[in-house]
Amino acid sequence: MNLIKDPQEHWTRVAASVLLNRTIVAVRYLDKEEADRLGWHGRSVVLHLDNGHLVWASRDDEGNDAGVLFTTDPKADALPVI
Repeated sequence: MNLIKDPQEHWTRVAASVLLNRTIVAVRYLDKEEADRLGWHGRSVVLHLDNGHLVWASRDDEGNDAGVLFTTDPKADALPVI
């Protein structure tokens, strides 16, 4: 079994490889059909990246339901599940 020696360092590197220098080109919420396909009751915000990939929040790393994105912007401190 391969164990990750430093999970924070490993997953920071993975996150950087997916997100760093990308541009968000569209923002929307999952539609009902997408949420249904995921087996979710809630719908989270979806970020469309300039390379065609999508990013959205999940409640946990097992994908058990939609998740919230928090921000430091006082106009929207959280982008909620709907």
